[in-house]
Amino acid sequence: MHPDKTKIVYCKDGSRKGKYPNTKFDFLGYTFRPRVVKNRKRNSLFVNFTPAVSAVALKSMRQRTREARFGTRTYLSVADIARLHNPVLRGWLSYYGRFSPSAMYPVLRHFNRTLIAWAMRKYKRLKGQRTRAARFVEGIAKRQPQLFVHWQRGMKGAFA
Repeated sequence: MHPDKTKIVYCKDGSRKGKYPNTKFDFLGYTFRPRVVKNRKRNSLFVNFTPAVSAVALKSMRQRTREARFGTRTYLSVADIARLHNPVLRGWLSYYGRFSPSAMYPVLRHFNRTLIAWAMRKYKRLKGQRTRAARFVEGIAKRQPQLFVHWQRGMKGAFA
């Protein structure tokens, strides 16, 4: 067994309040750790030991978006970018977004910023105008919410 990968972890939550050195672990792209969650029946918040996408997985997803180099491929249309990247986004959201969808916001925000960079390079009137380019991409999201998977699911809040 590998000493770094194999360790005993204390599953700390609202009812287990002990102090131990290891209170989280990564497994299959998820980080299991104490998180504040909502009890929908009682409409109250409490601490539970739950999974969400790991920092390592978030980094690799952002790297995959960078490697696609959409920001510099100005010959592509928005529909082309959607056709190329939607299967990837759909897979990430279905796998990692199952337990804590809000943990995916950094990746979606990064992808939206990549779209903004693409718009700034593609359209001369948006060159050097980041705010105007962001409004342009948000306008596309409002007019065509079905274009990208994360826009369909109402995660446009990842524009911030």
